[in-house]
Amino acid sequence: MLTIRQAEQRGHADHGWLKARFSFSFADFYDPEQMGFRALRVLNEDRIAPGGGFPMHGHRDMEIVTYILSGSLEHRDNTGNKERLTAGEVQRMSAGRGIRHSEYNASGEEPLHLLQIWLQPARTGLEPGYEQKAFSVAESPNRWHTIVAEDGRDGALTIQQNVTMLAARLEPGTTLEHTLSLGRHAWIQVARGGVDINGVNLSQGDGLAISDHPLLTLTANENAEVILFDLA
Repeated sequence: MLTIRQAEQRGHADHGWLKARFSFSFADFYDPEQMGFRALRVLNEDRIAPGGGFPMHGHRDMEIVTYILSGSLEHRDNTGNKERLTAGEVQRMSAGRGIRHSEYNASGEEPLHLLQIWLQPARTGLEPGYEQKAFSVAESPNRWHTIVAEDGRDGALTIQQNVTMLAARLEPGTTLEHTLSLGRHAWIQVARGGVDINGVNLSQGDGLAISDHPLLTLTANENAEVILFDLA
């Protein structure tokens, strides 16, 4: 089964400093038919104005991944982390039994564009944790980069869930494949450009839920960037 979540079908919010699109129910946007996919609960595309951001607030029992598309992000939390992320870097924060953090556009001049991703952990009440890492997705196109994995394989960030996240930049006409093991599912989010996936054409902001298709074939129609979630 291939189910398209088109960009214009997403929820949205405009707070001036924040323009956001929600693939699934989030904040004031509620759709009982869009509560997530497998362990993937939140997938937001945020554009944050210079100096804007989220003040200190709390989360618990959620694996939170931030994928920076452009600009820079300043992160602080109550476990002592104070970090800056730029385009190409990925952050994983395990809220566990409770964490408080703030996230701001680190620039007073340049906008910040990112994907904010929440995944339900395999177990609740875990120890909070934090990781960030730069990946060479832009510098090494036309191949998959493992950016998040439960076992941290291939230098990926670790996560408390049976989920693997892959990212790729693709040049026009390039084809990549990904095989899903028996019983696995996938969500593919198009961060930039356009791709064809198993005969389905997707544009920037579109998502595709995939079940019962063991072989995924992606062909770039233009310069593109995609995130693939391999889910139990």
